[in-house]
Parts: sequence; C-alpha cells; structure tokens
Amino acid sequence: MIKLTRRTFAALTLGATLLAAAPALAQSGTPHLLLTLEDGVVDIELLPAIAPKHVERIVTLTEQGAYDGVVFHRVIDGFMAQTGDVANGKADSPNYNLAMAGTGGSDLPDVEAEFNAESFVRGVVGAARSQNPNSFNSQFFITTDDASFLNGQYTVFGKVISGMEAVDGLEKGPQEQNGAVANPDKIVSAKIEYK
Repeated sequence: MIKLTRRTFAALTLGATLLAAAPALAQSGTPHLLLTLEDGVVDIELLPAIAPKHVERIVTLTEQGAYDGVVFHRVIDGFMAQTGDVANGKADSPNYNLAMAGTGGSDLPDVEAEFNAESFVRGVVGAARSQNPNSFNSQFFITTDDASFLNGQYTVFGKVISGMEAVDGLEKGPQEQNGAVANPDKIVSAKIEYK
C-alpha cells in the first residue's frame, strides 16, 4: 500500500493541473475562424473576452467540421450574409434541402445571449437567433454595411479582419424573399487558428 503524504498529494495535484492545462497552453493567442469560400478566405477574429460562450460554440463546431459545406442561405445586399445551419444547410449532404436551410442548428444546447457594447458595423459577426434572445445555436451572420440598429439585440462575437471582398461577392437573395438565396454559395472549409 502506498502512503500518501501531503507533499506527494501536492505533487500529484500540480501534475494533474499542468496536464489539464497543456491543451490551453498550446493554443495561445486569439482564436480566428478562417472560412474558405469559393472567392477567397475570410479571416474572422473571434472575441472571447466579450462573448466567451459564443466563441466556445463556434470553435467546437468548427473543430468538428460542422461548418464545412454549409451554405450562405440568406444574403441581403447592403445588410448581411447568414450561414451556419449545420443541420439543414450542408450542400453536400444527402439530406440537404435548401428550403429548410436556416431553420436548424446543431445537436448542442442553445447558448444564452452575451450582449455587449460592440456595434454592428461592416464586417462584424453576430449570432443569429429566433425571437428568443437565448436561442443562438450554430448560425451566424456577417454584416456588409452599417447595421447598428441591431446593437444590444444580437450578440457580437467576432469581426472580419480580412476577406470582406469574398463576403461581398456572395450570391444575394431578393429583398422580397428576405434574402433567401436560390443558388447559394457555401463555406468550402472552416478552421480555427490562434494568432
């Protein structure tokens, strides 16, 4: 039988703490969501200091490959481009149904709102949701113009630092159909990088 002293216990506790922290230490810097689109790469700096739960969800789904192949189902000229329906919006999935794109999310529970003081200016990334402010799951939008009328109603969790020309080039939907895109562009691949 091994006798456990305070010193041994302290050493074991410290060792376990260091092992648990190793992945976090390996990923220093700010997380960036890199979306490869058909017209280029969009680099989105994620903002965990103001929306940690939203950033955690985006990182988790991206690392699972959930956003690869997902379409921009709603794009309104002069306003925003919306994507992220990982349940119904994967263009390469046998279950893909464009009419349903924008109505689903992931199998994970919804995330509570993390409203903050960031303004919805061009290039800001916000959490899409239903009428319930605490219903963000996987969908998000990128503003293509000033949308400050959304301030305080939707969670800002990122900002585009390069690649807005690729967002501007996305196929747009007609205003009378609330921007629903008939032949949508997609996220070719998505990954997280720490910079």
